[in-house]
Amino acid sequence: MQVSVETTQGLERRLTITVPAESVDNAVKSRLQQLAKTQRINGFRPGKVPVSVIKKRYGQAVRQEVAGDVMQQNFYQAIVQEKINPAGMPSFELTKDQDGEDLEFVAKFEVYPEVEVKGVDDIEIEKTFVEIADEDLDNMLETLQKQHGEWKEVKRKARKDDRMVIDFVGTIDGEEFDGGKAEDFTLELGKERMIPGFEKPLVGAKKGEEVIVDVTFPEDYHAEALKGKEAQFTVNVKKVEGLTLPKVDEEFAKLFGIEDGDVEALKAEVRKNMERELGQTLKTQLKEEVIAKLLEKNELDLPAALVDQEVNALREQAKQRFSQQGGGQNLPDLPADLFKDNAQRRVSIGLLLGEIIKQNDLKADQEKVDSLIETMASAYEDPQEVVDYYKNNQELMQQMQNVALEEQAIEWVVGQAKVTEVNKPFDEVMNKQG
Repeated sequence: MQVSVETTQGLERRLTITVPAESVDNAVKSRLQQLAKTQRINGFRPGKVPVSVIKKRYGQAVRQEVAGDVMQQNFYQAIVQEKINPAGMPSFELTKDQDGEDLEFVAKFEVYPEVEVKGVDDIEIEKTFVEIADEDLDNMLETLQKQHGEWKEVKRKARKDDRMVIDFVGTIDGEEFDGGKAEDFTLELGKERMIPGFEKPLVGAKKGEEVIVDVTFPEDYHAEALKGKEAQFTVNVKKVEGLTLPKVDEEFAKLFGIEDGDVEALKAEVRKNMERELGQTLKTQLKEEVIAKLLEKNELDLPAALVDQEVNALREQAKQRFSQQGGGQNLPDLPADLFKDNAQRRVSIGLLLGEIIKQNDLKADQEKVDSLIETMASAYEDPQEVVDYYKNNQELMQQMQNVALEEQAIEWVVGQAKVTEVNKPFDEVMNKQG
């Protein structure tokens, strides 16, 4: 086998590979002999068909089949010999393929870029520390109370966080418009789910009142005909409801699986969940900051094949999400441009973190892997069952080892970077995450 390597442009490589005629012809002959043993042709006993007859009938197809196998096998031998690392599958082109002559073909493909992680010492990282205060725990308990609260009609004026049942009609220049009318519409004040400015005039209104609401549709409103338009809504208040919160008592605690109704045990469980979510949030924020700084310092030449693979993966994920929502069964392929920027970013991240792992000879820390599984499992009713499931599933364990390795790479960058430690309130960090 003779091999010549040519760099065409960027990461693209062109291999011209020549395979000795004897090697190809022997493979064709061997395959024809095998066919002769199995083919049934009129005038010949089974297994006694002459190879010359088989060659005349099947020779061209067999040679094409052999040529495909020869290209695959010799391509992989060639890249090992030349120490080339392809990114994606090659395209093959047969340039010479005649009986008794050397077979020649061209393989075109991209290679992985040479990655050198730069500027790590100059990266500035803000590492956040948070202490969960008693006030944070009280706020979380109040949130849980609201989730289990009961809406009851009230006779007073509406306040922020109340709920209203309303009828409304919207007009532009005195004319009603499509989508601007509703009856028995439930509106929770303070959630800002309507057009900006719609809710404010309703605070202080009572059942039976009519309120005139003037608004301007945002320039980025989804309905083209309404963008930037001034509108007036006539709103009739049919009901005002306030939220009655349950007491934090034994019955309330039992709602969250505390069988004996111990309120202190409930608080301990809530704090534990807050700590778990906070830890995950801080880890995610730190990772995102490190990755953003790495990408700023390192611009890579990306193989189109890897980006295309990532685009296809992201497209498939989007399809699955739509399917779960009941709308993806007949969804056409979404344009690649929708996913290209994200795909390029993900490929860059993978190459950079992969190089950090390689250069520092990082191996997945088993304690970290176990910790990741236990933290994830703690959110389930039977954590040990989840832990056992993961540890008995090789694919899931490999996924966790990859996550651990990625975290270790991030930790390595943090260890090299200039780190500033800051303390922040729980609410600030978690609201930012949301």
